[in-house]
Amino acid sequence: MFKNIKKQLWAFDAEWIPDPHSGRILYQLADSLTDAEVMEEMWQRGGATEENPTPYLKTVQCRLVSIAMVQRQIHDNGQITLRLLSLPRSLDGKEGEREILQTFLGALGDRQPQLVGYNSLAADIRIMVQRGITQGITAPRFARRPNKPWEGVDYFARGGDWHIDLKDYAAPGWGSGTPSLHEMAVLSGIPGKMETDGQQVPKLWLEDRLDKIVAYNEFDALTTYLVWMRMAHFTGLITPDQYQQEQQLTRALIVKESKAKPYLSDFLDEWDRLIEAWKKAVN
Repeated sequence: MFKNIKKQLWAFDAEWIPDPHSGRILYQLADSLTDAEVMEEMWQRGGATEENPTPYLKTVQCRLVSIAMVQRQIHDNGQITLRLLSLPRSLDGKEGEREILQTFLGALGDRQPQLVGYNSLAADIRIMVQRGITQGITAPRFARRPNKPWEGVDYFARGGDWHIDLKDYAAPGWGSGTPSLHEMAVLSGIPGKMETDGQQVPKLWLEDRLDKIVAYNEFDALTTYLVWMRMAHFTGLITPDQYQQEQQLTRALIVKESKAKPYLSDFLDEWDRLIEAWKKAVN
């Protein structure tokens, strides 16, 4: 399992869609086609079947539309503070993929937190690198790797201290025994997927529902953080008393943020429901 907790930690999640602009270029599609028609063509060429009409596409063909994170900071006096942040910062659609990537990777390189995700090495970081290259951004401090793992920050090393991919610790490799984030969360009494799942994100984007995508993204970031906390408790890096205190900190964060983002109250209600179900299951 992972070995330590850094003073600054970001539990994050990213959302993306098939990129119509990339589809038009890659497959030389007519400009007269709508974005929805281009996406459909991309799925068809990506191996769509009747059972799976929207297959997982190569991430280089996809457009990153949202990143959300829970930031955990241990201060010099031992106090822990939490923040819930998301990109784009505005829902007016003016922040494009390039700006989202530059903002996130630039901040990541400057602040160098411990990064926590679920399948983030194979998916989230992969798309950020691929799309960062195609978008022509520069992120030298994020991309830099030490000569040896213990000599500095490395977000690309599997099993390293600076990027904790929770999936690798839940079940190394792939296969039928690998749990999804939803399964790990719900069976631990933590909210997983609720009204929205990843298959619906392209449809929401076509409907100009960026607000729903960001909300879904923030739910996943909170879920990722709570699963990390559960696993840190399992390893002994967080004691039972600390675990209870940190859950209360997370609740307080959600209550505070829900004043401006009422949809977060749904996450809290689902958390309460699942805790009661979990108590019955373990007793």
